[in-house]
Amino acid sequence: MTVSRFITFEGIDGAGKSTHIESLKARLAAQGPVLSTREPGGTPLAEQLREMVLHSGMGPLTELLLVFAARRDHLDKVIEPALAAGTTVLCDRFTDATFAYQGGGRGMDLAQLATLEQWVQQGRQPDLTLWFDLPAEIAAQRRAAARAADRFEQLDLEFFERVRAGYQARANAAPQRIARIDASRPVVEVAAQIVAVMEQRGW
Repeated sequence: MTVSRFITFEGIDGAGKSTHIESLKARLAAQGPVLSTREPGGTPLAEQLREMVLHSGMGPLTELLLVFAARRDHLDKVIEPALAAGTTVLCDRFTDATFAYQGGGRGMDLAQLATLEQWVQQGRQPDLTLWFDLPAEIAAQRRAAARAADRFEQLDLEFFERVRAGYQARANAAPQRIARIDASRPVVEVAAQIVAVMEQRGW
């Protein structure tokens, strides 16, 4: 019987998550089917909401509700069916990002976020989260060299320092689920850290 797993990749913009998702997908493919997806996004509706969140002006509460609306559609149409079918799901961001960006970065009430998390996810949590931790200043340098900035990436270093602190708080609260990856290291060393985490779990 194929054992499905839900693995999420987290970190501030520029931490290098995307570089490692495909390599981990290839590694896990030997054990069974693997699907990679992202948040916000992953379904036609959620991708439309993603474009709005990243590029349209809006207040923090509207932003938060759109993120969770996209997540519910993603869970309904992609994540839950894949896991039920025995497929491992690799997701670029999930709810830890919401607590880090909207909670830490925007300063929204964490109790409200927790209520939405419970309501929208109905208990679904990742089996493992790889947190790509990187100082905000280094992440900003990488983003500037890589692409044009979206609505979040245009924000100042103080915002991203709060986001990083938000991720740290989530890691402190769930140390068995969240594994910190030192994303300041060269790509080969980052990949080795990921392999070590997977081997520790027998995956």
